[in-house]
Amino acid sequence: MSMTFSDNFKIGSEQDLIDLIDDVGFVPFFTNEIRGFSIEEHIARGCWYNDGDNGFWPAWEWKGPVITEMKCAYGKFLKNKAMYISPKWFPDFANFRRDGYDFDARFDDGLASFYDKELFELLDANAPVMSKALKKAGGYGKGGRKGFDTMITRLQKQCYVLTSDFRYETDKLGNTYGWGVAEYSTPEKFLGKKFCDAVYKHTPEESYARVVKQFSKILPDADREAIAGILK
Repeated sequence: MSMTFSDNFKIGSEQDLIDLIDDVGFVPFFTNEIRGFSIEEHIARGCWYNDGDNGFWPAWEWKGPVITEMKCAYGKFLKNKAMYISPKWFPDFANFRRDGYDFDARFDDGLASFYDKELFELLDANAPVMSKALKKAGGYGKGGRKGFDTMITRLQKQCYVLTSDFRYETDKLGNTYGWGVAEYSTPEKFLGKKFCDAVYKHTPEESYARVVKQFSKILPDADREAIAGILK
């Protein structure tokens, strides 16, 4: 029997998280409008940043290894908040979020701005690319062009961009420090042929219905209105 977010479970290891993503398909990192639907609410004691000793915050440090091992999608897909999506479910999720458009078609139909197109094409040409390198290449940041964070978040919500890894800065001795820095890619490049073959297999409406059905399955206490609201 598949797990649901109404079950009383705890995530205490990287493998626990991988198993959960594989089983339910959609796993938000932080609390959101639907109670219980997050890692934050199901994390085991000692595995959240508030419990970390000596700067060790497991739930954050699992991100890169989980993404690269599973080849799952990770990004700000849920109301500007991060969520893991399994390889099985991301094509349908991306299809309905894209409304069936690849990025070029979206731009040609006037549904994407020239500025979004510039950033997307820069990222696509250099993927996988670290966020700092992407900002530098595009001239974004202090004293330069504005709007990077807004645009990169929008491209993630539309499922044209995802986070393909998190990498850490290193000191002169090769020791890592600080927070993991996001590495960006496109789903087409990171997930490859399986994603490309599946993403437009259904109509956007069919993909949306499939995603809603899965959400209803893993969130048995949530009504359709709440699910529809969180998927916007």
